[in-house]
Amino acid sequence: MGSLTVSSTAAATGTANTTNKDREGAEIIRGAEACYAHSKELLKSMGFPGGVMPMRGLEECGLVRATGYVWMRQASGKQYEHTFPATGTKVRYDAEVTAYVEQGKMKRMTGVRSKQMLMWVPIVEMSLDGERNDKVYFKSAVGIGRSFPAAAFPDEDEVDVAAGDVPVAGDEK
Repeated sequence: MGSLTVSSTAAATGTANTTNKDREGAEIIRGAEACYAHSKELLKSMGFPGGVMPMRGLEECGLVRATGYVWMRQASGKQYEHTFPATGTKVRYDAEVTAYVEQGKMKRMTGVRSKQMLMWVPIVEMSLDGERNDKVYFKSAVGIGRSFPAAAFPDEDEVDVAAGDVPVAGDEK
């Protein structure tokens, strides 16, 4: 069972990617089930398909409503890879993923990389695209982006997303 904590400071949860100030006033959720439900609800409330960020085994996630800052931390403390079958895209999630969220957009993302050719390219933004927000656009750190149909990211309840998950050994970047 998970728990919800509203924190005035987040010294205990800060990482090298963030400062304590980023997490000030955060709603902090702990526990795998509670984090799964919270992250799924957040994605859907922003208009994204439920399977676009299939992060597994979360131990903590948080949201600062005033700024839109979010983070998701995996219990293993390690990276893992996921392959999206409908796009053939391999994505690597760091032990912690952070972003600033608003309706239809996640920006200033950290901890998410996509394998393009032989390189892991950081994904810094994800947004809804198309006339009916029926596409998801991913933007890399160098400004190059790519769109995929939103239907390519079905909710975990609709398919076995775990089939594309592979643990990553070491701290490869």
